[in-house]
Amino acid sequence: MRHEDCGYNAGSVFLAFLLGGAVGAGVALLLAPQSGVETRRKIREISDDVKDRAAEYAEQAKETANTYYGQARETVTTTVDKAKHVVDEQKAAIVSAIDAGKEAYAKEVTKENA
Repeated sequence: MRHEDCGYNAGSVFLAFLLGGAVGAGVALLLAPQSGVETRRKIREISDDVKDRAAEYAEQAKETANTYYGQARETVTTTVDKAKHVVDEQKAAIVSAIDAGKEAYAKEVTKENA
């Protein structure tokens, strides 16, 4: 079974890893025998590190989203252009058929009047 099939994605796994690491580090600091000043300094360092990692992850997520947005926009534009082309071709075929019908009708009317 693929990883995505379980309902998880890389972002949620990474975030869980960061939160687990932060909680574990916090517990280790609180239980370690050291001064309050040293403990607060370490907590501040760890929180800064977690904040930096979260900012990096957010930037990566933004870049990925922009990439997917660009690809989706390009796909939609291409599809719309193809659809317009098909509609134009069908419109030309219909106009041609209508003109041929008008000509045939005019010939029949001319034959009947002659």
